Amino acid sequence: MADLPHALIVAGPTASGKSALALGLAQRLRGVVINTDAMQTYRELRIVTARPTPAEEAQVPHLLYGVRPAAEAGSVAWWRGQALAEMAAAQAAGQLPILCGGSGMYFAALTDGLADIPDPGDAARTEARGRLAEQGPAALHAVLAEVDPVTAGKLRPNDSQRIARAWEVWRGTGRGLAAWQAAGSQPAPWRFTAILLDPPRDVLREAIARRFAAMLGQGAVEEVRALLALGLDPALPAMRAHGVPELGAYLRGELGLAAAQRRAELVTGQYTKRQATWFRHRKLADTGRTHMIHARIAGLEQFSESALRDLMNFIQGRG
Repeated sequence: MADLPHALIVAGPTASGKSALALGLAQRLRGVVINTDAMQTYRELRIVTARPTPAEEAQVPHLLYGVRPAAEAGSVAWWRGQALAEMAAAQAAGQLPILCGGSGMYFAALTDGLADIPDPGDAARTEARGRLAEQGPAALHAVLAEVDPVTAGKLRPNDSQRIARAWEVWRGTGRGLAAWQAAGSQPAPWRFTAILLDPPRDVLREAIARRFAAMLGQGAVEEVRALLALGLDPALPAMRAHGVPELGAYLRGELGLAAAQRRAELVTGQYTKRQATWFRHRKLADTGRTHMIHARIAGLEQFSESALRDLMNFIQGRG
């Protein structure tokens, strides 16, 4: 395992300071930052997804940020292939890949492997979209539970995107998504050091409120207005990014701006609880090809030089 290349993971809930830490480490360790956040892949959503700023991106290479149009639904399989290619390129250039984000499913797919699920086909996708629009996610989840109870049991009844995906896989392949996933694939041929940011809940709530207020000042309303003007399918992932439905309701006159802000902060806070729970309890791969080491720390955007030195010593001792 010591012969495998080494990569760093900086993970944690939304607004926990991952991007700032990844940038600081990349500057000191000759690293490249690789996006591991599903929503930050969409080019139209720089502000509401808190993507690194152009000035931050200019300091060290930032990869897989803003690379897909909102009109296309990204996939974990697509991301994994892109991430592995960028990691290999970084290694060849003598740079440390630093995977930064809060999408636990992306991290798990990278480290544990991803099932080779056949393309369900356009007919299955169209049917899934149609049933979702007509019946709503809860009703489609109930139908899914009848034909693929294992997969349905892993999904929240309001998780429309994943429910539709599970339905299209079952309809298009005749086999449930959970069954395909159980087959698995090879984990990434890398060693990983994982740093998990885990701030106290009250600190995180304050950070979420500050960040959303800053987003409004940076033009989040106009960004959402431009996104809505594209007339995209509301079931697309980009249309459900935190802040988009709430600011959309404001733009339609359904909510005042302050109420939209409060709702967005509440939804984001609820999501960070689920993220933190996932990271705390998910056992990432520890196999002959992938070795995960956790260093759980609490921190937000400001990291002292001494703290960064301690982290670098931790990372270099396992690199």
